[in-house]
Amino acid sequence: MNKPEVWLRGPLDNIPGLLQPVAHALLQAREEINALMDGFPEALLWEKLSGMASPGFHLQHLAGVLNRLFTYAKGEQLNRQQLTELALEGHPPKGEYNTNTFIELFNKQVDDCLIQLANADELTLTDSRGVGRAKLPSTIIGLYVHAAEHTMRHTGQLLVTVKVLVEKYQDDVDSRLIT
Repeated sequence: MNKPEVWLRGPLDNIPGLLQPVAHALLQAREEINALMDGFPEALLWEKLSGMASPGFHLQHLAGVLNRLFTYAKGEQLNRQQLTELALEGHPPKGEYNTNTFIELFNKQVDDCLIQLANADELTLTDSRGVGRAKLPSTIIGLYVHAAEHTMRHTGQLLVTVKVLVEKYQDDVDSRLIT
């Protein structure tokens, strides 16, 4: 029997009540992405459909956007490494990166976000936060909610892209790509 979605499994320990939906969404995305990408052919990681983003981009972006939005929620601006990583999103990184590497990075980022949520003070959730170099106005809870919403949006896009790619290249996956 399949488990119910994360939000239907009850409250998460150590997460403030107002932030439960954010944590639920991040955990739901992690479960779906891990299941979806299990066994995904490496040869299709950077494949684009009709000019849409590749699975590799979505995996990079999912971890990166969580890192950036949660940095802003802490009242910090992005450091040089974060800006470099942002500029490189959508490009295959140099080195030994594969689907599992991206999944591990995403999973670690979700863990880091859950720790930050667990340590959040509900009384400060409406405190102002500046986003980006222009320091556009938001709040701590606004950043957390947008992080959850944005993560689920890219999870859905990744799901469709992966399913279409696997079906489109099924014959190749069955023969050439898996060998």
